[in-house]
Amino acid sequence: MPETHASRLRWILAAGGIALGIGAYAAYRHVNPAVREVTAGKEKVPAAVVNDSQLTILYPFEGAVFPPEITAPTFRWQDSRADSQAWRLTVDMTAGGDAASSVVDKSEWTPADDLWDTMKQCSRQSPISVLIEGLANRDAQQPLSSARVSFRTSPDPVGAPLFFREVNLPFLTAVKDPAAHIRWRFGEISSKGPPPIVLEKLPVCGNCHSFSADGSTLAMEVDSGNDKGAYAIVPVAKDMVLDPDRIITWSDFRREDNDKTFGLLCQASPDGRYIVGTVKDRALAVYRPDLAFSQLFFLVKGILAIYDRQTETFSTLRGADDPNHVQTNATWSPDGKTLVFARSRDPAYDPPSLRKYNTVLVPQREADEFLQGGRTFQYDLYRIPFNEGQGGVAEPIVGAANNGMSNYFAKFSPDGKWIVFCKAKSFMLLQPDSELYIIPAAGGEARRLACNLDRMNSWHSWSPNSKWLVFSSKMFSVYTQLFLTHIDELGESSPPVLLENFTAENRAANIPEFANVKPRAIEKITERFLDDVNYLRVGDAFRLQGEHENAIGCYRRAVELNPDNALVYANWGTCLLQLGKLPEAIEKFQRSVALDPKLPEPLCSLGLALRQQNRPAEAAQAYERALQAKPDFALAHLHLGTLLQEQGQFDGAKQHLQEAVRLDPADSYARYNLGVTLNRTGDAAGAAEHLAAAIERDANFVPALISLALIRATSNDPALRNGQQAVALATRARDLTQGQNAEALFVLATAYAVAGNHQDAAILAEAAMQRARAVGNVQLVEAIRQSFQVRSPAPPVVE
Repeated sequence: MPETHASRLRWILAAGGIALGIGAYAAYRHVNPAVREVTAGKEKVPAAVVNDSQLTILYPFEGAVFPPEITAPTFRWQDSRADSQAWRLTVDMTAGGDAASSVVDKSEWTPADDLWDTMKQCSRQSPISVLIEGLANRDAQQPLSSARVSFRTSPDPVGAPLFFREVNLPFLTAVKDPAAHIRWRFGEISSKGPPPIVLEKLPVCGNCHSFSADGSTLAMEVDSGNDKGAYAIVPVAKDMVLDPDRIITWSDFRREDNDKTFGLLCQASPDGRYIVGTVKDRALAVYRPDLAFSQLFFLVKGILAIYDRQTETFSTLRGADDPNHVQTNATWSPDGKTLVFARSRDPAYDPPSLRKYNTVLVPQREADEFLQGGRTFQYDLYRIPFNEGQGGVAEPIVGAANNGMSNYFAKFSPDGKWIVFCKAKSFMLLQPDSELYIIPAAGGEARRLACNLDRMNSWHSWSPNSKWLVFSSKMFSVYTQLFLTHIDELGESSPPVLLENFTAENRAANIPEFANVKPRAIEKITERFLDDVNYLRVGDAFRLQGEHENAIGCYRRAVELNPDNALVYANWGTCLLQLGKLPEAIEKFQRSVALDPKLPEPLCSLGLALRQQNRPAEAAQAYERALQAKPDFALAHLHLGTLLQEQGQFDGAKQHLQEAVRLDPADSYARYNLGVTLNRTGDAAGAAEHLAAAIERDANFVPALISLALIRATSNDPALRNGQQAVALATRARDLTQGQNAEALFVLATAYAVAGNHQDAAILAEAAMQRARAVGNVQLVEAIRQSFQVRSPAPPVVE
């Protein structure tokens, strides 16, 4: 007699039929406390019961919900039984249909297309399960290990193709050569292979993108790394062209302020008329070699602005324009009447030393404050009325603000019911602890989504029918992969399914977005906007990482497009200077100056190159011209002051070095050189102050350590003389140079002598003498001899 559905279900439960395997269940349970539990007497037990702890099913997850159009997943498992050489898989069609069985020789299995179609059909009514059994060989009957997993298929289709970006890692690799390492794909969930590439070989780092609600418009950051703030707004078509006529620049927003704008984290309104973006912005960006989390990037300054495509005008979004805090990452409600954005709980971070850098170059001392110093930077979600671009009063969203965490990446469901956002301890974007939370659109209790995996959950997007959420995670790989979860009427999510065909083996998939268009609505996106500035930016990325030959190749391409770009020649010359090619570097700097005599940077670089060629008078002239072009150019003051110091012109040196310190108090080199100058002019107290400030900013600054140690050891002023400090400073200098720096050894010997340790002082003086002779420093040899009466080593006997 055929079994009824109820009797079969009882058998499955009794046999552990919805088991996941203890290892995989424990891992998922650890990150997913929302997994349902059932009551057995007084004790709660997981709904997933383990058959055999020796076999662990890694994927799919217990209770997963698949969309009806998805292709067959690959089942994966681990078997700790060394004698398991084959595995039998039995598909139990709970809701009808015959059981299917297969034996495989490796620990993964993908159902054939016809079997998968049957499995999806049978699992629409209720879950079906797959039993995996470890066998001694393909013909064995008695299992050595076993586990079972159940899942179901939703009647709700995804119903829209997905647009997403692929990036090589570490991220700096992609930044340096985006044409080779970044590409965009567009395709359906039902794709049996990787979706087609629709955009590639774009030598700029295209970032955030968004579609209008009807899918008729695509807006996309195409070059957020330079001052143009370029942003493309293009009608969706099979063949799309990114040309200058379809590109705006956020830099046009209050350009007269002379404050850079990059236009980051922008989004198109549902009707496609407006774009909201972050302006007057600054991001702290740090690139690391770690593949999994190779970039720390978050906004530390910015306000929100609106671009009206109809009037072609920019305006501030009042209520989201407080310069004392960061306002960024805005998203539209489905009716376009409300904006939700991330507002920093911390004050905007904009130190003077950071203002001269762009978003991809951050001083290490600024980065370390966050990476190693434990400094956090958190955001809350705020809501503000759009009011036809006039803005209004911004209010924190209940459940997504003031919770001790960083809240960002808000996304409205298209039906207007929910907001899903990310929550992490600090920062935004690529955070290992980032998890997805859901709140009612009006605000309320935030609930952690059950779909969260154990390493980074972010970059999420709703399907147009509000039934599915795609997001990125690094659970299975250091390369970000795309996952899909079903969202029911109560805002509950299912254990996620992996979009296996949407993830290349060696690239991270990120920024996924569903587009409300037909599957093949986009087939090719072509750029026609590249100019010399784009190649200049790519070259600069190479240059800043020390890859000067690659940078020069980009600069050559830029010059081919525009032979009159002065900045290209200036940065080209910098690369040649680093490579030791002084005559060629000088020629490039002179070419840059001829094209634009008012640019101070190439004039300063020209002075540096001339100084290295022992042409001090011409170098000084170049520095003076740089200061005529820009009187507050701290670097030119530093170089000119240092040059005058070398020539013994201490009054002039002091004047310029004091100005360099005033303009850039954090510059340890300016502090050091000013300290040396002041000491030479008899102001030992002033010298000690600036040398100490240089060391405070760079504890490993050996010349400053040596100079301050000498003052502490030999000063006649009791307030300055401190033998203990002198020994500590000189010891650090010696250790940092591994005992190979003659000056460090000499100063340490002096400090020991002042402290009364004459025996060690004599030994160190002897070592300093030998090291000074080895490097040919005759003046230092004589100074050591006079100070310690150390004999010169006898010349070698030549037989």
